[in-house]
Amino acid sequence: MERLGDPVLVAKIQKFFGVERLPFNVFTHHGRTENEKYKINNKIWYYLFLFGTALGDEVFYSTFIPFWFWNIDGAVGRRVVLVWSLVMYIGQGIKDIIRWPRPGPPVIQLQKKWALEYGFPSTHAMVGVSIPFSVVLYTINRYEYNVTLGLAAAILWCLVICFSRLYLGMHSVLDIIAGLALALTLMIPLVPLIDYLDNYILTNPTAPFLLLTASILMIFYYPNSEKWTPTRGDTTMILSVCVGVLIGAWLNFQTGLMSETNLPLPRMIMWPSWSMSGFILLRTAIGFLFVLLTRQVFKSFSYSFICMLLKEDETKLKQSENTLQNKHKTIVELGCKYITCGMIGFNILYTIPQIFRFLKIERPTFFTEI
Repeated sequence: MERLGDPVLVAKIQKFFGVERLPFNVFTHHGRTENEKYKINNKIWYYLFLFGTALGDEVFYSTFIPFWFWNIDGAVGRRVVLVWSLVMYIGQGIKDIIRWPRPGPPVIQLQKKWALEYGFPSTHAMVGVSIPFSVVLYTINRYEYNVTLGLAAAILWCLVICFSRLYLGMHSVLDIIAGLALALTLMIPLVPLIDYLDNYILTNPTAPFLLLTASILMIFYYPNSEKWTPTRGDTTMILSVCVGVLIGAWLNFQTGLMSETNLPLPRMIMWPSWSMSGFILLRTAIGFLFVLLTRQVFKSFSYSFICMLLKEDETKLKQSENTLQNKHKTIVELGCKYITCGMIGFNILYTIPQIFRFLKIERPTFFTEI
């Protein structure tokens, strides 16, 4: 255990992939010494691992999730989003309970974005398991394709994410192994359970109330760490997107838009023709335009509205420091993220597909995927 958590092991991995610490101090024009000067000797590994770490980041979620629903498969999409949300919630919570720091010297942290978060377990590694492997597991009996090739792609996806976190100096080997083991353990009960949950959410008239109540309680009782970290805010975004997606799907079903198909399983994959490819590009462009518009409108409105309810000056609150004691800022930011991301998730599944339908560019099977 001690060996796997040793920063020296991470530094050796970085060196193997061409990250070299410069053996001298460089004085800046401010007169300070920068101790973390480094040189990238292999640009191929550098850009590959930048791409790999992006596969577990917000930019990937905000593009992959809507694209999957609009252009591939809604039934698989709902299940994957549920797995991802629950796995991430548990992983993020454990980080703030255990509070193990990220690896220090001689490790070189190539990115500072996650420096405020704790390191154990690696939630990037958990994403590297939960998303690609749940896609494979939920499509095995649904589509006819080469499962071996699918599993190979999932393993490659996972490896690139995990090695990217070591390469960038954000996790120890122990963090990665713990993330992989935890995600695999969680998926054993979650994968079959979520098949049942998906059907229950679609058909239960009280599902939106249950989803909203459960998610708000999960955010409220999220474990607090000894210092402010962005993990609670990130977890709020993940949960709210999931809730929005599921409520959008529920509304499609309850209003009669979504119905079952009589086609037997497994089905052949319909590879897009040139005209279908054009519709995919059109749906994606229009859809992302509305997602960005939703984000802009609801982010601004919700922040101002919650500040008004709390009688806080919006400008001063934004400029104030993020601390555990600054409770009003925490409430406003969590509330803003919950409303904004929840509306994005809802629009991805309900509003935007209605626009596609009106324009006669909807995916043919979108409303038959239960």
